[in-house]
Amino acid sequence: MWIAPFLFLLQQVYKKHLTNTIKLHTICFARKIARNLILEIKDNKNRLAEDCRKDEEKKMSIYDYKVKAKDGSEVALKDYEGKVLLIVNTATGCGFTPQFDGLQDLYEKYQEQGFEILDFPCNQFGNQAPGSDEEITDFCNSRYGITFPQFAKVEVNGENEEPLFTFLKSKKGGIMGNKIKWNFTKFLVDRKGNVVERFAPTTEPAAIDSEIAKLFEESNCS
Repeated sequence: MWIAPFLFLLQQVYKKHLTNTIKLHTICFARKIARNLILEIKDNKNRLAEDCRKDEEKKMSIYDYKVKAKDGSEVALKDYEGKVLLIVNTATGCGFTPQFDGLQDLYEKYQEQGFEILDFPCNQFGNQAPGSDEEITDFCNSRYGITFPQFAKVEVNGENEEPLFTFLKSKKGGIMGNKIKWNFTKFLVDRKGNVVERFAPTTEPAAIDSEIAKLFEESNCS
């Protein structure tokens, strides 16, 4: 007599438990889908923002960038529009530091024709430019007598790298990728702002002379 009611009660309890379990799993599944959708939307927004940033960078010219002078003031690269530029990351305690002599020779030879060397001290390679901007300038002036513009110390690789160098590397990569490998990497820019060549630290300034002369010859013919 009691078996049938008991089985009926057991069946109702089971159904209720099964229903609650299904509901719980459904809710968990829905939450998981919602969470994944939110993450995917965020990822898509980040990718879109990054794509937009890259598109804007592609549209930028070297003259859109600004850098810091030794005194902390802002210098627009537009001030150098129409000139041939050699942009170099330098160091005062490097095996290539004597290249300052050759750089100064190039500057004295071509400066009156519209040539500028933009010197950016960098301490990222072997801690070879540890001094302050003022100390670096004093060293370069007294040891090598440089007269070309020297800017505030920068980083040329990594998340804190100077945007100008991000631009330069995107236009001219090295043999083993875009990353700058050492001090005295040199970028040659023509009168129209095109990054036409990248020279390794081992390339002596004298070896760049003919490339600079060629740019002036081309601009005089056009």
